[in-house]
Amino acid sequence: MPAREAESRTGRGFRHWAMLYRRERGFLDGVLPFIRDAIEAGQPTLVMVSAESIELLREALGGDPDGVQFADMGQVGANPARIIPAWRRFLDEHADAERPLRGVGEPICATSTAPELVECQRHEALLNLAFAHVGDFELLCPYDLEALDGKVIAEAERSHPLLVEGGRERASYRYRGLEAIAAPFDAPLPAAPIGASEFSFDAATLGELRELIRRFGRHAEVDGQAIENLVTCVNELATNSVRHGGGRGTAKFWQEHDVLVCEIRDQGKVSAPLAGRIEPQTRDTRGRGLWLANQLCDLIQIRSVPEGTQARAHVVVA
Repeated sequence: MPAREAESRTGRGFRHWAMLYRRERGFLDGVLPFIRDAIEAGQPTLVMVSAESIELLREALGGDPDGVQFADMGQVGANPARIIPAWRRFLDEHADAERPLRGVGEPICATSTAPELVECQRHEALLNLAFAHVGDFELLCPYDLEALDGKVIAEAERSHPLLVEGGRERASYRYRGLEAIAAPFDAPLPAAPIGASEFSFDAATLGELRELIRRFGRHAEVDGQAIENLVTCVNELATNSVRHGGGRGTAKFWQEHDVLVCEIRDQGKVSAPLAGRIEPQTRDTRGRGLWLANQLCDLIQIRSVPEGTQARAHVVVA
């Protein structure tokens, strides 16, 4: 774990560690001292890991120690874009305490689907931007070396400026830096399948688009509320296209196994890297569409490419 006497511990600001471990014993050996140091120092700590890992930690700690909160990452991070807002709420709750804060977050696991993995990796990189100017926050992100592919570990080294493995600390020479992280995210998305439904829309045909998505959901036997969530999400994305993406766009929608996918393309650009991850103020309409889409759907993928913006909404069929 990051050593208590390390220089990075005493400096203020955001310290973002990737903790590389092996198996259950390695997880506990890395995370438990980090939490126990926080308890001893009176530093509020939020631990967002799997339900199974929470039980392991509670057993080792003898319950829920004062100052330590647990949250099931399987629920909070079902859509990775909701994780940064959860960390921000934790920081806001303790803003008046003027004490260092700590967190443990493990959003990536071996069962993550390919789209989930990419968005979780994007989330891990964006943490560095989201909390670049916080007062004193240390975040430990565990990565299982035996369960995860080597490419996933390499990406963790690019998204975390600090690494710790077996108690040995080092800076990550692969860390890409804030400027690169803030650049438009253009990682290519797989092409829509042949036979995907397609509809070109503008302001006058948004109602028709909503009805198409509603029928699409019903045909897939999605329950009523999930259909309305998807309709609202697609409507928000399409409305953004009308307002900010040239007045029109193209919608494609299809089913991949147990997931419904709806894609919106337009000629606009999403220049804010944290778009959809910062809750809009009550009277602020900017960013509200992407924020709402992330609250309603299981996964949102946003790409800025030379031709414009590509947004995909995923809803798991219950």
